[in-house]
Amino acid sequence: MSSRRAAHPYAPRRAAVLAAAALLGALSLSAVPQPASAAAKLDNPYVGAKPYVNPDWSAKAAAEPGGSAVSDQPTFVWLDRIAAISGTSQARGLKAHLDAAKAQGANLVQLVIYDLPGRDCAALASNGELGADDLGRYQSDYIDPIAAVLADPAYASLRIVNLIEPDSLPNLVTNAGGTAGSTPQCATMKANGNYEKGVGYALHKLGALPNAYNYLDAGHHGWLGWDSNLVPSAQEFKKAATTSGATVSDVTGFIVNTANYSPTREPYVKITDTVNGTTVRQSKWIDWNQYDDETTFAQGLRSALVAQGFDSGIGMLIDTSRNGWGGSARPTGPGPSTSVDAYVDGGRTDRRIHAGNWCNQSGAGLGERPATAPDTGIDAYVWAKPPGESDGASRPLDNDEGKGFDRMCDPTYAGNGRNGNNPTGALPDSPLAGHWFSAAFRQLLANAYPPVGGSGGGSDTQAPAAPTGLTVSATTADSVSLTWRASTDDTGVTGYDVYRAGTKAGSVTGTSYTDTGLAAATAYTYTVKARDAAGNVSAASAAVSATTTASGGGGGPTGLRAQYKNNDSSAGDNQMRPGIQLVNSGSGAVDLSRVTVRYWFTGESTSAAYQTWCDYAQPGCSTVRTAVTTLPVARTGADHTLDVTFTSGSLAAGASTGDLQLRLAKADWSNFDETDDYSRGTGTSYADAPKVTVYVNGTLAWGVEP
Repeated sequence: MSSRRAAHPYAPRRAAVLAAAALLGALSLSAVPQPASAAAKLDNPYVGAKPYVNPDWSAKAAAEPGGSAVSDQPTFVWLDRIAAISGTSQARGLKAHLDAAKAQGANLVQLVIYDLPGRDCAALASNGELGADDLGRYQSDYIDPIAAVLADPAYASLRIVNLIEPDSLPNLVTNAGGTAGSTPQCATMKANGNYEKGVGYALHKLGALPNAYNYLDAGHHGWLGWDSNLVPSAQEFKKAATTSGATVSDVTGFIVNTANYSPTREPYVKITDTVNGTTVRQSKWIDWNQYDDETTFAQGLRSALVAQGFDSGIGMLIDTSRNGWGGSARPTGPGPSTSVDAYVDGGRTDRRIHAGNWCNQSGAGLGERPATAPDTGIDAYVWAKPPGESDGASRPLDNDEGKGFDRMCDPTYAGNGRNGNNPTGALPDSPLAGHWFSAAFRQLLANAYPPVGGSGGGSDTQAPAAPTGLTVSATTADSVSLTWRASTDDTGVTGYDVYRAGTKAGSVTGTSYTDTGLAAATAYTYTVKARDAAGNVSAASAAVSATTTASGGGGGPTGLRAQYKNNDSSAGDNQMRPGIQLVNSGSGAVDLSRVTVRYWFTGESTSAAYQTWCDYAQPGCSTVRTAVTTLPVARTGADHTLDVTFTSGSLAAGASTGDLQLRLAKADWSNFDETDDYSRGTGTSYADAPKVTVYVNGTLAWGVEP
């Protein structure tokens, strides 16, 4: 079973990461069926689904003290060797799982496709049975039999979610040469191209099934989150998704944090925080990474993927099976402001010694329970790694599964280049990867966050206050965007559930949500409820109504839409940090050199001069120009605009510019008061922003001016 690791060679002091680069090659497609119509497939297979609960895993979980509290959770079935397809003496085979799913009344089954040639080239604990050159056997003896079982008409009513080959393509971005974490095995897989060819074959063969939904593994923020890795990763995924007959339409989405421990959200450390004027990105833990949790990484990667040509509606999954980090060691607020390291180390919920530690981590806990559409761009929280299954053996063990001994699973090991030569933080006495590890399961249960059983620590029975200020911020022909004010709670709000006409449409951790897939020219009614870690739920907010537009409106004749997120929680410091991206929902490409984006704000001074920066832009800051314009007549909420233009580039239909992280300050570095600024919002995830206006050749194409 998969194990995960991370690190990154961004600066000379950083230990290297995980693996390599692009591969080439093509395969004969004579045995691969033609793809079915994408129109028959759902945008998000988890909506309206009843996922399958694996009885094999459930029985082991229920046998542990307190395990029955989570033994009914849906987990992925790992097909980690050819024998797993027909079944072994320890576990039922694929067909038996599908039959059991139908008997349960489930309509969604989650599978991990995991047997590539030369599998897991940067770790020994989960090496596979196929050699580096066994691509033909992978196709004929592994993928083809799986596809044949799934194509049986008896299973046509089941939605099949396939997690395609963990630890494969990310290794080709970071571990195939030139870093301290590189391995000869990864260099071999880069040279022979069999990871890309195998992944492409799996995507094409399984994507042809009308009830199958493929999610490619995309590492985690501590692996691919650095500026130098994010876009190359998206390019690598695009390359694999267009190899061996596959197309981007064979990819439903991507999954992050598979079998890893990175938190879904870091509540007390934001990547935009500064300590005494020093960015937290400079801390040893974050080490200049662009992300420090999986939600922001998934959303940032999603934008990069859309920019590479993946569908603009592509969804992300987050594996939350072991990233809760609860228990007595969980911080309750930010760390001290004596230094960036003290601030980050004292406030981060991820309690690992190093983000590159991946094997049976001491102190870990169960994370968020599986949930549908929990945040913007996220199709679901899932338990891809079944809690209680080992990442690898803590000492060498003879076996017939092709699994070796990796010192990263040895608690006495002092580490290597992939974890900054730190102790591993691994639990002792662990069995082979994929085998049941009772001590690990009991630890996960004890340290679960949110706590298991809705106890919230034993005494929290107070529900949060109902959300207020629910407002419709934008509408299009098929979407409604909502914002609201944060609720209060005695222990803290962990999320919000959005209801359309009394039925839950989705859940988020922030205070904005965009409901998509709606009918044009149709009225909808919404309410929002808040919830806390103990499972207490607030009363509903006051209802609001919205009517979608009659046609693709909202983006003007070009179909452009501005989206915004707040990268700065302080409304009274000396800098503004808006995040902006453009989405082309029209039918034709847009010349970006004709486009101007305006962010409207008050400067609290009529004579101040301004300085502006592009801190990060997915298409490159060299193509982005920023400037401040003073309005001849002040308006409500604005006497200046931050104007964003582009030197070049074309935005394809359905594509996004991706993340633009902008910053401005007064020349004298005096403070702003952003509380009354027209364009400012509080949402920390990208959402349609009609108060950020877009112009094409000087003509308003999106938004409403103040």
